[in-house]
Amino acid sequence: MTNYEIMFIVKSTLDDATLNNVVKEVQKLISNNKGKVIEFKDMGRKKLAYPINKEVSGFYYLMNVEASHEVIQEFDRKLRINENIIRHLILKKESE
Repeated sequence: MTNYEIMFIVKSTLDDATLNNVVKEVQKLISNNKGKVIEFKDMGRKKLAYPINKEVSGFYYLMNVEASHEVIQEFDRKLRINENIIRHLILKKESE
């Protein structure tokens, strides 16, 4: 298993219930596929540096996960097709 750091931005126009469902769904993508969410951090609502698909702000989240490469590939694919995720970034952490 490899450690990854994942940041994703969710649309700020969503209501609270939908926002919570999207965040739980993203976490389940890792945990349901034999991955492990080590740390999850809600960074709050922030203004975007430039508009993305007419969105000017979004809710930022940061996750540290432990998962295989195949799990991360599937996670990346599903986040790309999720309409409520504005952007996401996956970084592989160096082993210490």
